[in-house]
Amino acid sequence: MAQWTSAVGAAQLARLLTSQQDRPAGPGTRRPPAYRALADGIRLLVLEGRVPVAARLPAERELALALSVSRTTVAAAYEALRTEGFLESRRGAGSWTSVPAGNPLPARGLEPLPPEALGSMIDLGCAALPAPEPWLTRAVRGALEELPPYAHTHGDYPAGLPALRQMIAERYTARGIPTMPEQIMVTTGAMGAIDAICHLFGGRGERIAVESPSYANILQLMREAGARLVPVAMAEGLSGWDLDRWRQVLREAAPRIAYVVADFHNPTGALADEDQRRRLVEAARSAGTVLVADETMSELWLDDDVHMPRPVCGFDPAGSTVITVGSASKAFWAGMRIGWVRAAPDVIRSLVAARAYADLGTPVLEQLAVAWLFSTGGWEQAVELRRAQARENRDALVAAVRRELPTWEFEVPKGGLTLWVRAGGLSGSRLAEAGERVGVRVPSGPRFGVDGAFEGYVRLPFTVGGAVAEEAAIRLASAARIVESGGTVGAEAPRTFVA
Repeated sequence: MAQWTSAVGAAQLARLLTSQQDRPAGPGTRRPPAYRALADGIRLLVLEGRVPVAARLPAERELALALSVSRTTVAAAYEALRTEGFLESRRGAGSWTSVPAGNPLPARGLEPLPPEALGSMIDLGCAALPAPEPWLTRAVRGALEELPPYAHTHGDYPAGLPALRQMIAERYTARGIPTMPEQIMVTTGAMGAIDAICHLFGGRGERIAVESPSYANILQLMREAGARLVPVAMAEGLSGWDLDRWRQVLREAAPRIAYVVADFHNPTGALADEDQRRRLVEAARSAGTVLVADETMSELWLDDDVHMPRPVCGFDPAGSTVITVGSASKAFWAGMRIGWVRAAPDVIRSLVAARAYADLGTPVLEQLAVAWLFSTGGWEQAVELRRAQARENRDALVAAVRRELPTWEFEVPKGGLTLWVRAGGLSGSRLAEAGERVGVRVPSGPRFGVDGAFEGYVRLPFTVGGAVAEEAAIRLASAARIVESGGTVGAEAPRTFVA
């Protein structure tokens, strides 16, 4: 049985390799042999995630014709990649990309920073901001006032409080997506929602198509559920999805589920336009794939010229293809563990029935707090405060990184909470390790890929601003010097920093 889950055509691979030729080489750089340049180009495409791991490469003769090189050159490049662990082959099945053994995904970077480290470590691991006060305190007080009637019940509401389900449904209806409360289930955060969906639709061994890169915690959740992840490379920069690749994967891999973030994608910040959303829904419907749309970032536009497209579920009027996940965690506060699912009523009933064997329900007090925010207009004012915080932090971080690390490459997103950075040819995993030595915590690119892709990237969230953002960039520059020197710069110790 073939070990590949997608395929890259000769013309497509030739285009990707040709795009690398526009990158200037450093002064004094020797030109490598043709086979070595080809092998290095393919290896870089794999490490960057532009060619997925476990993707079948074209036959030697096909690629040679597409690149106008000899078949001997392609054969030598493939052999070099096999020797280095970036290619596997089997007679009759072809050759497919891989990542060498011994390159595991980094284990640190996204879990909360221990309280004892707050004085000396700048945390760029979690894309979460402090609570937008005074709205958290007001919401909790409002919830306490509404609590007494619920305290006289058993307190278990597997589908969520009826009042909150009604409010969430009304918010979708106001966005032009008619929705009934029966189409809503309240969950313990977006993670709880996606976990429930994966267990209902994606049993152990099922294929799940995911963007490449994608949100690290969701990828890990799916791995632990036993799913077989099928990566689909994002389009260049902030342009969203590559629909040709999506159609190919949906047709050939036939995944049971596809997970996407259309609104200010985590980690790249890309915003998919309406045409991309329509075409992806149509492709998923044709393939019989359930499309899970994570819109936890949908309210975090940061620039005035952003025109938000219709939600992905707006292109699925029958409700048979798209399941939408929302949350209060990103737009309001990560400590408010309230999420929700919007789906067809029969899907909601199945999710609610399965919940009896999981967490039974979501905390009542937190649901009442979110309901208070929705009903009083406090949500809109809190989210506006959140946008202002994120915008200020984004601008400060971008300026600091450009000043301290001018060779690092990125595009500035118009929303969301993250900056996806190509780290000037350095290893993201080594930068993460060196960063902890100098007092800045940053997650490396492979956390957001499948099987070690994106080694040359790091993710920087908009969680710090002002002087702290400047200090974070200075420490990142120190980490970069350590990596460039092979780890021999050891005199730079973390400094205690007070904002």
